[in-house]
Amino acid sequence: MTTPPVVGVIGIGAMGLAIAKNLLSRGHLPLVRDVRREAEDEARELGMEIASSPAALADRVDLVLVVVVNAAEVEAVLFGADGVAAGRTRRATVMVCSTIAPEAVIGCAERLRALGIDLIDAPISGGPARACAGTMSMMLAGDARRIAEFDAILTCMANRRFIISERVGDGARIKLVNNLLAGINLVAAAEAFALGERMGLDPRRIYEVICESSGDSWVFQDRMGRVLEDDFGPRARVPILTKDVGLATRMADGVGAATPLGRAALARLEQTVAEGYAGLDDAAVIKTYRP
Repeated sequence: MTTPPVVGVIGIGAMGLAIAKNLLSRGHLPLVRDVRREAEDEARELGMEIASSPAALADRVDLVLVVVVNAAEVEAVLFGADGVAAGRTRRATVMVCSTIAPEAVIGCAERLRALGIDLIDAPISGGPARACAGTMSMMLAGDARRIAEFDAILTCMANRRFIISERVGDGARIKLVNNLLAGINLVAAAEAFALGERMGLDPRRIYEVICESSGDSWVFQDRMGRVLEDDFGPRARVPILTKDVGLATRMADGVGAATPLGRAALARLEQTVAEGYAGLDDAAVIKTYRP
């Protein structure tokens, strides 16, 4: 019987810890690492082993999942002091699950390739609940044989897996296209919901009608459902989507594509951060429309 791959998770915030929990529940024992002691303490209490550094983690696993916030953190994890690239065995494949610019993931892949390390471009979508259940979406770009090598792990992680191409960077590109639309949908949902509220309509009736009518979207149901319960606890903090929509509009600039709706959504998300809601769920964008 083939020995299952050993997996490491670097970055055990909301998404990373949810992925690690899912793998643990399916019989894998992920090795984890985070810069925050409280995150590592929580993982330890769940029965996970903590690596002393990204390099130490990379030396003991077959697949390194990088689930950090932005390109600067990816860079630090891979190439910083005691980063993955400093590992001794060079056997691990790196899978970047963070949402970063295409050129950033391409640059990382080229630098790792020079060291004999393969990179799979693999952004994820769906939020912590779906990550924990193994029902999130994953967009995969890179060497097809390398992706197939980890099919059993990927099947545990995501029941919606899309092979985009063998060109690293295409996973990042399609994720940003998705998140551009998610940002537009979120801001539009908040704007319409707040308009109904301003006119004195029952918020639950607004929600029920739209969920069964042509204005519906997954984002509307998910985020306005939270608004109905006045629940702005952070699943996806406002700055994350703000970062992603900003990356998407800059990506569009690079190919000469117009994104007027994306820029309007970005401005409203930036306003949400500026008004002090950065620590809340991105559903808090509706607060900028309320008196």
